Amino acid sequence: MSTKKLWGGRFTTESAQWIDAFGASISFDQLMAHEDLEGSLAHVKMLKYTKILSESDADQIIAGLHELQQELEKDQLSFSVKNEDIHMNLESILTEKIGPVAGKLHTARSRNDQVATDLHLYLKHRLPEIIDTLTQLQKTIVAKAEENIYTIMPGYTHLQHAQPISYGHYLMAYYQMFKRDIERFTFNQQHTDLSPLGAAALAGTTFPIDRQFTAAELEFKDIYANSLDAVSDRDFVLEFLSNASILMMHLSRFCEEIILWCSYEFNYIELSDEYSTGSSIMPQKKNPDMAELIRGKSGRVFGHLLGLLTTLKGLPLAYNKDLQEDKEGLFDTIKTIVPSLKVFTGMLSSLKVNEEKMAHATEHDFSNATELADYLANKGIPFREAHAIVGKLVLKGTQNNFNLQDISLEEFKKISPLIEQDVYEDLKSKTAVARRHSAGSTGFDEVKKQIKSAKKELNF
Repeated sequence: MSTKKLWGGRFTTESAQWIDAFGASISFDQLMAHEDLEGSLAHVKMLKYTKILSESDADQIIAGLHELQQELEKDQLSFSVKNEDIHMNLESILTEKIGPVAGKLHTARSRNDQVATDLHLYLKHRLPEIIDTLTQLQKTIVAKAEENIYTIMPGYTHLQHAQPISYGHYLMAYYQMFKRDIERFTFNQQHTDLSPLGAAALAGTTFPIDRQFTAAELEFKDIYANSLDAVSDRDFVLEFLSNASILMMHLSRFCEEIILWCSYEFNYIELSDEYSTGSSIMPQKKNPDMAELIRGKSGRVFGHLLGLLTTLKGLPLAYNKDLQEDKEGLFDTIKTIVPSLKVFTGMLSSLKVNEEKMAHATEHDFSNATELADYLANKGIPFREAHAIVGKLVLKGTQNNFNLQDISLEEFKKISPLIEQDVYEDLKSKTAVARRHSAGSTGFDEVKKQIKSAKKELNF
């Protein structure tokens, strides 16, 4: 394979090998080889259609590109640092195959619009997979929630027992988070589905090209309206990294709770052995390593977002070599979030819920304090007064080791003669959950509505 630089005409001295290695991107942008060949095929077909190239030359190039595609599928192509990037590597290989006519492929095209097109195609091809993987997680959440509509657990604020809730309701909160993630990735497709091809270096071209032709060939919905914007825009990558960061934040929060819930102190859930590891020295250990890894990987995704924002913040229009730094973070983020989603889905699907432990935690605490305050308010006591009364009872209970449901009816009547035997039913955690009928609440009927709506959204 030739190692003479394709842009070396005005240079008299070759750069040192270590400088070539520093400037080259082939070590990572070879991941876009498929997209680069796809873009080149669309470009040469357009050159043929517009008669910028003769049919003979165009057909020869098309045949050569198809041959490269086949060799790529068979992993038979090798690339050189001397040729810097995937674009020049493939053009050099094509030149070896079909001769000087390969040089006509770059007519009316620059590496600037070429690399931007490749990056658009790369993300465009992968967004549907990410959305589908998220949808599979949503289906798992819905299935788990449906199994646990009547499973009672403590709801927390400040990681303190607040009010009893349905575990199904808890799970459906994450369903909504991931629903918004899907909406963000879906919107991301709108800005990814634009073709920069034909913008050339920055100013367009004097050749009579047809940008709509290449956009249609590559199944882009539209073209960039401004050539400067086309080659310099990386907003679609920033959007993706931002969306991925929010997704990983959601996964990390979920993992944090799984890690807590499966600890000895909580024991609300048990992870499958498949998603746990042991200790090399402590035989009793069953560690939630997959959850911890996903929680940890959120940091690298956040870093890629901050890295690209920092890279872009000072760039003048149009293309700058700094933009070579836009790819590794994107590639790594995709490589991180897809397996994280798949592992998390399997981990959630296979975990066991300790219903008795969860329920027990709501029956030996003061998470029913609001129920008693509401009960008193319904008897005509102003809520603020009722709140103060219950607060004093909670203080007394914590000091003397008793719960609200342990108070005798006689003692309750000293507070208000309106309190009757039915107060004990209201103080039960299951009753507290069942009585909530406001839209979107933890009440069993409302959780069923959430699940029904989710199933309709998912066609599940």
